[in-house]
Amino acid sequence: MAETEKPLLIKRYASRRLYNTETSDYVTLEDIAEFIRDGREVQIIDLKSGDDLTRQYLLQIVAEHESRGESVLPISVLTDLVRSYTTQATSVVPEFLAASFEMLREGQSAMMENMTKNNPLASMPGMEAMRAQQEAFMKAVTGGMGGLKSGPEREESKPSAAAGDDEDLSEIRKQLAELQEKLSKMHK
Repeated sequence: MAETEKPLLIKRYASRRLYNTETSDYVTLEDIAEFIRDGREVQIIDLKSGDDLTRQYLLQIVAEHESRGESVLPISVLTDLVRSYTTQATSVVPEFLAASFEMLREGQSAMMENMTKNNPLASMPGMEAMRAQQEAFMKAVTGGMGGLKSGPEREESKPSAAAGDDEDLSEIRKQLAELQEKLSKMHK
């Protein structure tokens, strides 16, 4: 159990290939993104220099997803992030973002716990399938943040859940817009 708590060590060779030290094979950025979505921490180290390249590769993964149209970060947030690198607010932004994502993870965990433990309907037939759909939806919306434990790997959402998912997604977008507004006000 202790081994899964350690970050997965990925070594970058001079050829820029990425090597998974646990499985002894080469991996891609998409493989690394999948490890992270599954709740695994990763650490990417340059084999020759020993430099930690994790931040650089995580930013590259985000950039690739954004460029493929899988936009999570609105232009206003990206603009504020760029602005934060050139202002005195640099020290506030990382803590704000970390606190915001931690709050999102805690809320997600609490919601999933309420669905399973505190819900008298949880023992009704079909509730387990509904809970699994909600977990899959939350994992898809948050990109697997927080290492949420789910049932079957990569379970696809059922079409019947689409209406509820739209409402949940609208609420999440509303909360994200509120966070963006607060972040924008911090820069003024």
